[in-house]
Amino acid sequence: MLTRRELQMALAAAIIAAPFAGGAAHAQDPIKIGEMNSYTRMAAFTEPYRKGWELALEEINANGGINGRPLEIISRDDTGDPAAAIRIAEELVNRDEVVMLFGGFLSNIGLALADFANQNQIFYLASEPLTDAIVWSNGNKYTYRLRPSNWMQTGMLAAEAAKLDATKWATIAPNYAYGTDAVAAFKEQLKALKPDVEFVEEQWPTLFKIDAGSTVRALEQSKPDAIFNVTFGGDLAKFVREGSIRGLFDDRPVVSLLSGEPEYLDPLGDEAPEGWIVTGYPGLAVNTPEHDAFETAYVDKWGEAPKTGSVVGYNSMMTIKTLLEQTPSLETDDLLATMSGLEVDSPTGPFFYRPADHQATMGAYVGKTGMVDGKPGMVDWVYADGADFLPSEEDAAKMRPAE
Repeated sequence: MLTRRELQMALAAAIIAAPFAGGAAHAQDPIKIGEMNSYTRMAAFTEPYRKGWELALEEINANGGINGRPLEIISRDDTGDPAAAIRIAEELVNRDEVVMLFGGFLSNIGLALADFANQNQIFYLASEPLTDAIVWSNGNKYTYRLRPSNWMQTGMLAAEAAKLDATKWATIAPNYAYGTDAVAAFKEQLKALKPDVEFVEEQWPTLFKIDAGSTVRALEQSKPDAIFNVTFGGDLAKFVREGSIRGLFDDRPVVSLLSGEPEYLDPLGDEAPEGWIVTGYPGLAVNTPEHDAFETAYVDKWGEAPKTGSVVGYNSMMTIKTLLEQTPSLETDDLLATMSGLEVDSPTGPFFYRPADHQATMGAYVGKTGMVDGKPGMVDWVYADGADFLPSEEDAAKMRPAE
């Protein structure tokens, strides 16, 4: 019979030897992750995003989960409302006891969740919000961001815009953080490449409430050489339709953020513009071993081609998988320490999370809009590595609040 001292020593050894999952008795307990997004408000993007992370979750759990523990995603709809997002985050953390949060689409919601993470000392992976403030002016130790930001994608577009024979520019963007950040970033980077450019008109339609007629008239009256567009979704469709009717785009280059994404390009159908310089996603036209494997699995599961959101959702889960495989525990401090410099393999190629500003180096595709097999799509595209369009980590760190 073991003495009390021997029992205590055996118990201590078992605890030390057990993985962070909590020992054999808890090896099968799921690791709970909280997720939220604007599923009803922004369904065109968030539904493919959900399908992407669900595919990755299925693959992870089919391969044994994390150290023998399955992942459980508790997913909620924030309805596009920052207040609802905060309420949901509180429930996920305090009631469901999730170890981290991920998701978010609109930039105002991403900023709200980043602040919640900072106030409540919980790790938040901002999957989709693009405002630069998330990692720079409002950055905090608890928030990391996956998608290439406004600064990164406008830098990709500015590099192409600088090649145009265009000096006078007009801009159109929704009047919230994503739009204002994008216009500011495009202006700064284009002027750095081509100092003689000037911006002769700015239009700031209310998100999802664009008055396309008056907006197009104002842009037309300013007689710009080229236009920088940041509208998306229904606003983009109205802008394209009205601009085409009035000849706004005739012999006038348009540089357009995100407009090459299938979520926004497909619904335009025959009205889709051709020749716009865009960031986006060429879908099935991407032919690399990593993407081919993802594409095959996605089409087999969902019976449709992946979209940009699909890749973002999948890469979110690949980040979480890699993080949980490498962290020594599920404590927030260990998660954060492991995230710093974390390298992730993905369908769009490897990327890492910069220690200085918590921004991933995931890239984007840059090309032109055109017709592909009778449908709108991206042509003449290239993949732009996100790392090539970021300020140095030293400069980025200076833009963040002191921690």
